[in-house]
Amino acid sequence: MDTQGPGDTTFPLHLLRLASPGLPVGGFSYSRGLEAAVRHGWVNSEASAREWIHGTLEHAFALLDAPLFLRMMAALAADDRDAFLRSNAWLAASRESREIQAEDRLMGDALLRLLSSLEIGAANRFGDCTLSYPAAFAIAAHHWRIVPRQALRGLMWAMTEGQVSAAIRLVPLGQTSGQRILIDAVDLIERSARQAERLGDDEIGNTAIGLAMASAWHEEQYSRLFRS
Repeated sequence: MDTQGPGDTTFPLHLLRLASPGLPVGGFSYSRGLEAAVRHGWVNSEASAREWIHGTLEHAFALLDAPLFLRMMAALAADDRDAFLRSNAWLAASRESREIQAEDRLMGDALLRLLSSLEIGAANRFGDCTLSYPAAFAIAAHHWRIVPRQALRGLMWAMTEGQVSAAIRLVPLGQTSGQRILIDAVDLIERSARQAERLGDDEIGNTAIGLAMASAWHEEQYSRLFRS
């Protein structure tokens, strides 16, 4: 196991690996509603792609996934399996569509299988559970002793980079446009993460109507590049 402790200031290099698009969990095959948003003309330029991606991060992910991820990290630190599974179930029940719920479950299963193949015992402890991707990411981050606030920012970056990659293929955008969206996301991720850290239980939740509609439409879209 990594020797880095929670109080260390060393940058957690394991986090770069977990947030990398090269992590073999199938994230590249999903667009989380973005493909349908492009199909319906909501996203058709760099500006509208930035608005969609940043808006999803700030007004959906930061209000639901992020605070529940932090609670799952805290539960793992306290060795509280029940609290961990409650937060995971809360997240799964809050998904906007069947497609997003399936994406979350399949990516969570893939990451758990990877962790199990790497002989990480915590993965086997939850092997009989259906976990969301943030839950599996929390298990990995806890194993490698990544500070929760850093782990959250890594998870948010991975989500944002995945959406930018999809937008580059779908809109389509050039690589420079994609980099501008990512650069602009840095301060937003920091601000959104700080907001998530302050949320109480009764403040967790989001109403992402456009995302729900787009992801539901994508389930039945006739021609698509991304999985539904």
